Amino acid sequence: MSSTVSTTPPGAGLHTQPAPRTTSMVQLTRVELRKSADTRAGRWLLVAIAAVALLVAGLQLFFDDGVDGSFGYFFTASQFPVGFLLPVLGILLVTSEWSQRTAMTTFALVPVRSRVLTAKMLAAALLAVLGVLATLVVAALATLLTPAVAGPASRWELSGAHLGQVLLVQVVVVLVGVAFGMLLLSSPLAIVLYFLLPVVVTILVSSVAALDWVRDWLDLTTTTIPMYDGQLAGQGWAQVGTSVALWLLLPLMAGWVRIQRSEIA
Repeated sequence: MSSTVSTTPPGAGLHTQPAPRTTSMVQLTRVELRKSADTRAGRWLLVAIAAVALLVAGLQLFFDDGVDGSFGYFFTASQFPVGFLLPVLGILLVTSEWSQRTAMTTFALVPVRSRVLTAKMLAAALLAVLGVLATLVVAALATLLTPAVAGPASRWELSGAHLGQVLLVQVVVVLVGVAFGMLLLSSPLAIVLYFLLPVVVTILVSSVAALDWVRDWLDLTTTTIPMYDGQLAGQGWAQVGTSVALWLLLPLMAGWVRIQRSEIA
């Protein structure tokens, strides 16, 4: 009696599961953008940014005797309130994961935490760009209305350097908010310290004349103010780089390491 030996490898007839697809960075960034509007605080903050930009333009248009009717004039003025609120949006983009206890789900779906953190930074940068685009629209409306409301003729002057520096500074400030959020993982604490620490530094520096160099090189508000007018040049770039290293890179690296190593409960 003869016997046949099967040459079929073990398990060949079993159905194999396909390898799980890795979510692309574009998809992750889209999810993080949606998260920024999912919470009540995030939605109202986005509304507040647009409303404040409109309010500033309206106040200039109706009450500023020195209004010159130029596009750049309205564009510049609308940046300060937007730059004031954008970091809060960056903070909430990170800390809302912990306040709503969704961090465990997020990192279970995307185990590589660095990809989630990168997506949050990209989403924050895109929100800053959208904020600048909104101010461009507001500035255009104000410029169109200037002849009818304030008298001066409309002037559509805005240099590429001005626009580029404004985009850069708004991206920087919103990423500073993200960095504070990563480091502290608490919305109230991160927001309070973000606004309080620069004030404390300014008070200390103003009290001692010998510390003027600290303000000129380490105070992010002082070093970035020329960027809102597109006037940053020369040594100003080195001063911005130094202050960005202190207020953005250091807390970002510390917060990145904290989230990578911490247990999500």
